[in-house]
Amino acid sequence: QLRLVQSEGGQVQDGGSLTLACAGSGFILAGYYAIAWFRQALGKGQEGVACINSVGTATQYGDSVKGRFTVFRDGSENMVYLQMSNLKPEDSATYFCAARHDRCSDLLRPSEYDVWGHGAQVTVAS
Repeated sequence: QLRLVQSEGGQVQDGGSLTLACAGSGFILAGYYAIAWFRQALGKGQEGVACINSVGTATQYGDSVKGRFTVFRDGSENMVYLQMSNLKPEDSATYFCAARHDRCSDLLRPSEYDVWGHGAQVTVAS
């Protein structure tokens, strides 16, 4: 069974940093699957945050996180990370990682991702 297992989220202060992790279980991520991060705040729709392609040579970021968030992968550990810095209260949301074969799709199209993690709550206190 193909699963994505996410690390716990957390609570940080305004301006703080947090790194989320996403691990492949039952399948190899590196070289095969692009991994994207989406988030959903309470009462709002899904928002594409970042994506990295299967070999780590291309990334995409949502406009609201550019310059603050970095997505990277560690092939040796079959994991992808989302490093978040200068966090703001409006970044508070449940964050999900999602996989699709090879290339990132448009971050506006979460339906094009096939396997999803269970989500991690991130809260940024003002």
